[in-house]
Amino acid sequence: MATFLARNASLLVTMDDGRRELRDAGLFARDGLIEAVGPSADLPQSADEVVDLSGQIVFPGLVNCHHHLDQVLTRNLPAGQNTNLFPWLKAHYRIWAARTPPAARTATIVGAAELALTGCTTLFDHAYVFQNGCRVDDQIAAAREVGIRFVVSRGSMSLGESKGGLPPDDCVEDEDAILADCERVVARYHQSGPGAMTQIALAPCSPFSVTPALMRETAAMARRLGVRLHTHLCETVDEERYTQARFGMRPVAYLETLDWVGGDVWYAHAIHVSDDEVRLFADRGAGVCHCPSSNMRLASGIAPVRAYRDAGVNVGLGVDGSASNDANNMLNEARMAMLLARLKMGLPPPAGPDTTVATSDPARAAEWMGAREVLEIATRGGAAVLGRSDIGALEAGRAADFFTLSLDDVAFAGALADPVAAAVFCMPGRVRHTVVGGRFVVRDGAVVTVDLPAVVAEHNRHAARLAALSR
Repeated sequence: MATFLARNASLLVTMDDGRRELRDAGLFARDGLIEAVGPSADLPQSADEVVDLSGQIVFPGLVNCHHHLDQVLTRNLPAGQNTNLFPWLKAHYRIWAARTPPAARTATIVGAAELALTGCTTLFDHAYVFQNGCRVDDQIAAAREVGIRFVVSRGSMSLGESKGGLPPDDCVEDEDAILADCERVVARYHQSGPGAMTQIALAPCSPFSVTPALMRETAAMARRLGVRLHTHLCETVDEERYTQARFGMRPVAYLETLDWVGGDVWYAHAIHVSDDEVRLFADRGAGVCHCPSSNMRLASGIAPVRAYRDAGVNVGLGVDGSASNDANNMLNEARMAMLLARLKMGLPPPAGPDTTVATSDPARAAEWMGAREVLEIATRGGAAVLGRSDIGALEAGRAADFFTLSLDDVAFAGALADPVAAAVFCMPGRVRHTVVGGRFVVRDGAVVTVDLPAVVAEHNRHAARLAALSR
C-alpha cells in the first residue's frame, strides 16, 4: 500500500474537532487515508513519496457542493449576462442540450482543473441535461482523468413547456428512461466507505422542470439504493410564484409533500425561506449549499447563512454553474460568502436582521462571519452536506486531501500576522499544491494529471460551436 509524507509546513490547519493549527507540521497517509497529523518531528521519516512544504500553509481540501460543469462551455454568453434566473435559463437550455460527449469531457476537465487550482479536492456536479448521446458516464470518466474526488448526480428534467414547465419540450426526457438510467448509474459507479472517489446522487432539477411523480419516485429510489438527494430550491421569487400558482403552496411546503425534506437531502441556494422553514431544515437534518457569486450574478438574493448556522443546519459552499458565476474558484467563493454575510448583517430589516442595533455594537459580535468560519463551511460544512465523514478535515482516518499556499506569495505580503485569515481576506491566486487521496493533482501551481493546454484548446472549439447557436 502506497505511503505519502508531507512535512515541514509552516502552518497546518486541521479543521479537526479541536480546530488545531499546527506549526512545523505535516501528515502521513497510507493508501490515500491519513494515519497521523502533527509536528513533523513526530511523523514517520520516510514514505513512498515525501514532499517538503517549507514556507507553505496547508488547508483541508475545499468541498464544492453544487456545480454544473457543462456550463463551462457557455460562460459569459451575451444573452445571459444581464438577466435573472428564468430568462437566463431560457437563453441557455437548448445550447446545453446541443453539447456532445466530447464537449462534456472537456467541460468536466476544465472545470475540475480550475477548481483544483483553487484548492478544491471534492466536487459535486449537478448534471441534468442529457441529449445527443450525453451520459453522466462522460463526466465520471473525465473527472477520473483529473483525479478529483467526484460526486455527481444523475439529474433530470421531465416537465417541458407544453405541460407547464420552464424548459423546452425537446430538452426534457421520458421519466421511465430517467429512472432506469438512475438505477444503472448507481449500480455501476457509486462507491461507499472511506476514501470513495466516485459517488452518485439523484437530483431532479427544480420544481419548475420535473413532475411531482418523478420527485416522489426519485426519492423512493434513492432511499432504496442508499444514495443522497439534491435539487434547486427557493433560488428566486419567481420560483415561489410558480409553486404558489401551480401547487398552491411555497416551495418548501411543496417539497415536504413529496418526502423531500430529510437528512439525506441537500438544496442548492435556499435563499427565500422563512424562519419556520429554517427550523424545519434543522429539525429534519436537510442541508444547504450556499452559492454566493451566482446569487449575486443573477440578482437572486442573499441566503440567510447566519440563520442556518445558528439553527444547526449543515451549510456548504458551491461555485454553481460556470455560466452564472462565471468562474470555478472555491477560495474566491469562500471570500464572497464571508463578504455577502457581512453585507446582509448591515442591511436594515427586512432584508437584514430584525434589529436597529449598529453592527459596531458588541452585542452583535457573534453575527460577524469570520475567515475561519467560512473556511469551516467550505471544508467540514461541505463534507457534512454531502454526508461524508472521510473528508473536510486533516486527521487520522480521513482522506489525504489538502492544498497549500506559498506564504511568500505577493498576496500574503503584509498579512502574515494571521495567514489563515489572509487566505480568505487577501485573495491569493493559484494554489501551490493540491493533493487528493495522497496523489498530486496540482504541483507547483500546475495541473499535472492532464495536458491542460490541449484540453483548453479543444474545449474552446466546442464552446465556439455552441456560442454560435445563441446568435
